Amino acid sequence: MDKNQRQAYWRANTALIRNLLIVWALVSLIFSILLVQPLNALRLGTLPLGFWMAQQGSILTFVVLIFIYAFQMDKLDRKFGIRK
Repeated sequence: MDKNQRQAYWRANTALIRNLLIVWALVSLIFSILLVQPLNALRLGTLPLGFWMAQQGSILTFVVLIFIYAFQMDKLDRKFGIRK
């Protein structure tokens, strides 16, 4: 892999990490802490949505982010010809 390919790979890698961290911050900080009171006006089944996001939604989102990262990195590795 030449220098340009390494830089492109690293840019794509850091862009993916940045985007996933933005989602993580939105879910963990904004939805689960700052907007918990307005979200509690909505209900998810029998639970207020703000409570559900703080207790279950954020955990499920984090697990999904792990799988998204693994899948996207696999695609990125294949695109740049990186073998494990």
